[in-house]
Amino acid sequence: MKRVFVGVLMAVSLTALAGKEERDFMTKEVLPAARGAEAKWKASCGCGLRVSVEESSFKVKSDMHPAKQFCDRVAESITGYCSDVGSKKAMCQMKTLVVKRANDVTFTFKSGTGTATVDAYSSPSWDMLTRELDK
Repeated sequence: MKRVFVGVLMAVSLTALAGKEERDFMTKEVLPAARGAEAKWKASCGCGLRVSVEESSFKVKSDMHPAKQFCDRVAESITGYCSDVGSKKAMCQMKTLVVKRANDVTFTFKSGTGTATVDAYSSPSWDMLTRELDK
């Protein structure tokens, strides 16, 4: 019982690190940008993509800006990209896109899941994403 209480207390304290400003930015800016990327992906390529933002990896608002920018970049860049069968096939192999904060900027793809890491003021370029998917 004591372990359960400690686990719950730790979980609550982790979510308490983010203040109202951070929670609002995540809810009103980052997550809607992720939903927008999903919608544009579906409209352009005809296949679904789930964009998952690993909220626990973001502690301060300034860390969240590159995540929003990356989601916006995906939404803007996918429009018109799936204009041929090969491009559509390449893009539709990704079913889930995870966006998280790390100490470097990368995009990796494995088993249907793409992982984009953002850092400071940088996020993966569209070319990084397409290079991995369109091999």
